[in-house]
Amino acid sequence: MSSKSSTKVVEYCCDDHIAVITLNRPEKLNAFDDEMVRQLSAALQRLDSDPDANVGILCGNGRAFSSGADVHQRHMRSRDELERGGGPAGRAAPSIDLFTRAVNWKPVIAAPHGYAIGLGLGIVLDSDLIVAEDGTKFQVTEIGRGLGGTKFWAQLHFRGAGAFGDEVALTGRFFSAEEAFAAGIINRIVKPGKRMEAARELAEVIAKHPPLSVRVTTRARRWYLAQATRDATIHSDPLKLYLTEDFAEAARAFVEKRQPKPFKGR
Repeated sequence: MSSKSSTKVVEYCCDDHIAVITLNRPEKLNAFDDEMVRQLSAALQRLDSDPDANVGILCGNGRAFSSGADVHQRHMRSRDELERGGGPAGRAAPSIDLFTRAVNWKPVIAAPHGYAIGLGLGIVLDSDLIVAEDGTKFQVTEIGRGLGGTKFWAQLHFRGAGAFGDEVALTGRFFSAEEAFAAGIINRIVKPGKRMEAARELAEVIAKHPPLSVRVTTRARRWYLAQATRDATIHSDPLKLYLTEDFAEAARAFVEKRQPKPFKGR
């Protein structure tokens, strides 16, 4: 049985009990504005409730999985908007709990390629399994943008990254799919152009098992991951780094395509 629908920036289709959710804003390297976050949330909830879907695959159209948050929109909000919304994401399009707004807890396989940075990396790390193309680049961009990498540090450590996770969460440097695989962060690396084929093969193996058996494991994994990220972000959330001068300067520098002025620690 097959079903298909598409929206402007996120597509959903399901065939043979495997749903494919595609980020479809290629002209912006699938950068997440509010609308894209809302549509991804709706697609994940559709997967959760779709009686024909047992497994999901999350991928991106174009040259990259995702270049992260749309800085022009989410980071350039006025100070008043940031205060009222509690941060760049705001209250209308939060992204921190996309995978835990679930009832049926169906597993999701992320299939990144090109770049998966910032919010894009966070979504990949929230996914239950990761099949990445050779050459994919990852980055915790929040370090350089004044927001801190607390959640990413917790996600990386949850996946067993250890000292490597400490390094990339503190330096904000790019790291490769090969480094991520060696650190135990991702499950498989495949040749360019093969990510969907490999992700589907993995999904087919999962889909053969009793659905409830698979879902109880998914639910337990996500509960412990959510607990780890809550425990970590409780240290950074009260600081409201999105109201600092350094955050504002980093956002302006990005939009103006220049190097940021020296940061002031305030």
